[in-house]
Amino acid sequence: MKSDEELFEQCRLRDTGAWETLVQRHQVRMLNLAYQFCGNKEEARDLAQDIFIRLYHSMEQYQPGRPFKTWLNSLARNLCIDNYRKRKKDRRLVDKPVDEFYDLPSAESPTDHKLEKRQRREILMRALETLGPASRDAIVMKDFQNMSLEEMSRLLGLPVGTVKSRISRARVDLGKAILKLEGIKSWSEAAHDL
Repeated sequence: MKSDEELFEQCRLRDTGAWETLVQRHQVRMLNLAYQFCGNKEEARDLAQDIFIRLYHSMEQYQPGRPFKTWLNSLARNLCIDNYRKRKKDRRLVDKPVDEFYDLPSAESPTDHKLEKRQRREILMRALETLGPASRDAIVMKDFQNMSLEEMSRLLGLPVGTVKSRISRARVDLGKAILKLEGIKSWSEAAHDL
């Protein structure tokens, strides 16, 4: 199997087969990334398509020797952030869970368990919407895209220690947002009320 870098070099030579393989290899990841930023299935599909269009038009900007996945993540992330900023004033609450793209029925989960799981995901997505761009990026890259600290460091142009701090701070902020959405007071607020 050819590496992403080899496939992309063939794409630059206008090999349509290589392009199709590369798109198939990364389309689910780009769709999930887009969904994390916009929270809407149809909009995520459009945004993922825009990512590949931008990738196609940016082929000549790729520097051979640079990891393709890192370059694609950077390009996709920047496009998603631009889109997110454009719609920031008109943000809607997410009404569908992340795993909507994987509608695989499970014989093991009872209906009430599925409902509870869906509700938790909805709260998670709403909480993500409340975070600032830096915190949201940190959560999406680390916890949804499973990027390593080193990958995040390269992509963001920040030291690994700063990336760790952002992730830690973002998780605390996300936890507080989830508690607020669930109507649960933090321990310190609850203790203060006693």
